[in-house]
Amino acid sequence: MKKKHSLLFGAHMSISGGLDLAIQRGESIGCTAIQIFTKSNRQWYAKPLTDQTIITFKKAWEESSIKSIIAHASYLINIGSPNEATEKKSLEALILEFKRCADLTIPYLVIHPGSHTNTDEESCITRINNNLNTLFATVPDGTILLETMAGQGSNVGYTFEQLAQIIAYSPYKHRLGICFDTCHAFTAGYNFTTEKMYHDMWEKFDNIIGIKKLKAIHVNDSQQGIGSRVDRHTDIGKGKIGLKSFELLFNDPLFFDIPKILETPKNDLTDDKNNMNVLIGLLNTTTKKLLNYDK
Repeated sequence: MKKKHSLLFGAHMSISGGLDLAIQRGESIGCTAIQIFTKSNRQWYAKPLTDQTIITFKKAWEESSIKSIIAHASYLINIGSPNEATEKKSLEALILEFKRCADLTIPYLVIHPGSHTNTDEESCITRINNNLNTLFATVPDGTILLETMAGQGSNVGYTFEQLAQIIAYSPYKHRLGICFDTCHAFTAGYNFTTEKMYHDMWEKFDNIIGIKKLKAIHVNDSQQGIGSRVDRHTDIGKGKIGLKSFELLFNDPLFFDIPKILETPKNDLTDDKNNMNVLIGLLNTTTKKLLNYDK
């Protein structure tokens, strides 16, 4: 019997006014997957979730057409920081967010691995590993997704090898996965703009990290060129990556069951909907049939 697939696709949604409202916003533009922050992205800490907030969120999710929800950790967090105060504050904040995901039954929390600031990548990776070990020992449930980075500034995680190293060093390998960001990977130097380059890149990913570790994809075009190591997202088809890359991605059966999340610039939900329409327009007839997508 053939496995049934469905299109897991949407965008990052605001939690303004309540976590459950993110689900409503996603539904209003046809999302089947969304990404949220579980708290303000601009603050280190947050008041604990109330029982009622948790119940309301779970009920809204259960009654919605949203099949997948993932969370993204605050950009303030840097568990690779050489500054002890920043490192400590980052770990505490990450533990708080990971616990919130567990309370809300959100399976994945995406993090930027870390930044070495004025030290070196190797020591940064060691700090990241030590802090992830503490995190997993503290919070018994949930999976952390390491996001592929652009390599801007002193960020680590911009090569498949670095991400594989973080996973390899961990005794909690089963609780670590990857979130692939198209803009970040492209500007880090990974070219997937032709069919051959696309398949070559994923073969490399599989050989170095393992394709089974891929749990989410951020779908973003890039303002800057390949290898620029500059993180600037833009609308699909209006950047340097090109529509062919996204056509290959969205018609690849290997990734049918991976949630794909837009993080493109927006003034309102119309911008998300426009980008979604561009990507849905790239689905071929075979893919639509396999995904039971008839719109």
